[in-house]
Amino acid sequence: MDNMFCKAVLFDFDGVIVDTEGQYSLFWDKIGQDYLGDPEFGGRVKGQTLTYIYDKYFPDPQIQPVLTDALLRFEEQMTYDYIPGILDFLADLRRHDVRTAVVTSSNEQKMAAVYRHRPEIPALFDRILTAEQFAHSKPHPDCYQLGMRIFGTTPAETCVFEDSFNGLKAGMASGAQVIGLATTNPREAIASSCHCVIDDFRGFTYEKMCAALTINH
Repeated sequence: MDNMFCKAVLFDFDGVIVDTEGQYSLFWDKIGQDYLGDPEFGGRVKGQTLTYIYDKYFPDPQIQPVLTDALLRFEEQMTYDYIPGILDFLADLRRHDVRTAVVTSSNEQKMAAVYRHRPEIPALFDRILTAEQFAHSKPHPDCYQLGMRIFGTTPAETCVFEDSFNGLKAGMASGAQVIGLATTNPREAIASSCHCVIDDFRGFTYEKMCAALTINH
């Protein structure tokens, strides 16, 4: 495979670039327990935008500011450790002239908190696309279709990395080549929702990405 096979790679953020999904699960599980009597609420909203969560589960306009304030305080205290191997993989993609973007359900306010902890992140990617830029939340493919339009690539030339069920559905619905990260859910749970699965990015390269997708097609 030469680099015409994959011209762009689109990454979800939480659980793909940084190891934060477990932290968010704790937050949303507690919110679900306190407000909805649902201690497993975090699993239901993985990959969803905050707007979608509010519209679907917390439509009361008096509750939303309370939750937003709690979430912002929580995010300021979070750790944003990189998924193992991601920095080397990003460097390898750049050497192969592959365009890269973060495609996240997080909003700009959340990402601003991330940048205070990890100021180098914007320079690691060609673009960072946030929730404000999408008409529909994952699992709708809007966000990944936008990434392809921005880079001028076809689905066959584009690879998506995702960890959540909603994100994997969005990637597959966009027609892109989808690789699942077993960072949030077990390999066997997501295997049928993507073209192939990896545990993390350690030892993963552009060539291995192309080979894995070729084998699994």
